[in-house]
Amino acid sequence: MTTDVAIIGSGPNGLLLACELALAGVRPVVLERLRGGAEMPKANGLVGRVVQALDYRGLYERLSGADRPPTPMPGFQFGALPLALSALEDNPMYVLPIPQRRLEELLEQRANELGVEIRRGHELRTLRQTADQVVAEVDGPDGRYELAARFLVGADGGRSTVRKQCGIDFPGITDRGFVSRNGQVVIDPPFAVAGTGELEVPGHGRLRPGTFTRTEHGMFAFGMFQPGLYRVSAIEWAPTPLEDSTSMPLEELREAVGRVLGADLPMREPDEPAAMRRATGTNSRQAEHYRQGRVFLVGDAAHVHSGIGGPGLNLGMQDVLNLGWKLAATINGWAPEGLLGTYESERHPAGARVIMHTRAQLALTSPGPNITAVRELFGELLTDTGNIRRIAELMSGADVRYGDGSGHPMTGRWMPDLPLSTETGPTRVAELLRGGRPLLLTATGGTMKAWTDRVDVIVTADAPAETVLIRPDGYVAWAGADGDGLEDALRTWFGAPA
Repeated sequence: MTTDVAIIGSGPNGLLLACELALAGVRPVVLERLRGGAEMPKANGLVGRVVQALDYRGLYERLSGADRPPTPMPGFQFGALPLALSALEDNPMYVLPIPQRRLEELLEQRANELGVEIRRGHELRTLRQTADQVVAEVDGPDGRYELAARFLVGADGGRSTVRKQCGIDFPGITDRGFVSRNGQVVIDPPFAVAGTGELEVPGHGRLRPGTFTRTEHGMFAFGMFQPGLYRVSAIEWAPTPLEDSTSMPLEELREAVGRVLGADLPMREPDEPAAMRRATGTNSRQAEHYRQGRVFLVGDAAHVHSGIGGPGLNLGMQDVLNLGWKLAATINGWAPEGLLGTYESERHPAGARVIMHTRAQLALTSPGPNITAVRELFGELLTDTGNIRRIAELMSGADVRYGDGSGHPMTGRWMPDLPLSTETGPTRVAELLRGGRPLLLTATGGTMKAWTDRVDVIVTADAPAETVLIRPDGYVAWAGADGDGLEDALRTWFGAPA
């Protein structure tokens, strides 16, 4: 069998990529080695630009249950230090609380609507490339078989088989100077504050969900997704002779929380699986290349890092949004030369910045009087609005600018979700990008009819420039005066005219 794109892994990144490709008329096949969903809870939500990006695809309402566009968070944390984001006029920090298991269920639902084939219990064994295809050798429920695809994408996690099969180096560090424990537990009143999700902890007062509490013994964090049921995490800054485990006893977690907080926090097993986990350190690594021939890496297959600040899905899903339309353009026959090469050149620097700031945050949460002094200084710096903005843009990914920084200030940057008046009535940028097609906003009424087979043209006077050309992933390809370089930009990003 031959397909357009084989996607290895059915986590959020693999499923979103399948949706992006199917939306553009491409036939993907998703291969997942597990027969069912992952049992171990992973991420607990989406943080950063990806929340807006999903709104631009019409997925935010489905994922959030809200009937309105996303709104930014008034506060967040960097290295367990508070960020007062309400002071920012254009706050870039968006958060969508959703357990990863639920996120995957809803993305799979969307993929099914788009006709995506998802094969569970199918594990990649080897792959080989020819000049015009990738051949994957797969173990399925009925035995071993081969699947040929024009392209293959590894969305198969930090231990990626795809990356290893391609021989792509994964340099970085492994930090074993701490141990983290987390699990799903029930916490009862009076420690659980009814109706708020907060915890009342002796010696610490009332703690809010989603915040990190740093002490000289470690760090404590928690979240709540249904009344009384908490996801609790404790990090201790000391090596341990213990090994990583997914069957840690509840009492071990409770004792670790007690050591970190200096107070006992009673907890008990829930009716559903407690999903206890012990991890003895963390990796910060990045693939040397995101592409080898017709094979690409996205998400954790391309980069791993600490989960502090919740950047993982923001980074990985934006990899997908960057790659998806470029792959589709190539398969559909209109991609200009070199378009696929921009995936690595644009996303590799973004991955490096996330690794940098997560390592910095871990350093800020470590124990010792010297770190405490650094935190005091950092706390002072974070009372300055300019510093708050810089950190918020770093954490959210709002500081990403593709290209060399030349041209109009908007070029290479995220297109904000502006309200627009058009010939057909009021709308907003997000609604115009739902179809995953390039978008040309023009005030002059001039059209580029030669590209309308692949570019939507909207006449409006509300854009931040006379003409704005927007890529399907929400970033501005070009902005300026109509006719002043527009045709060159169309050719550069969206190929020769039909």
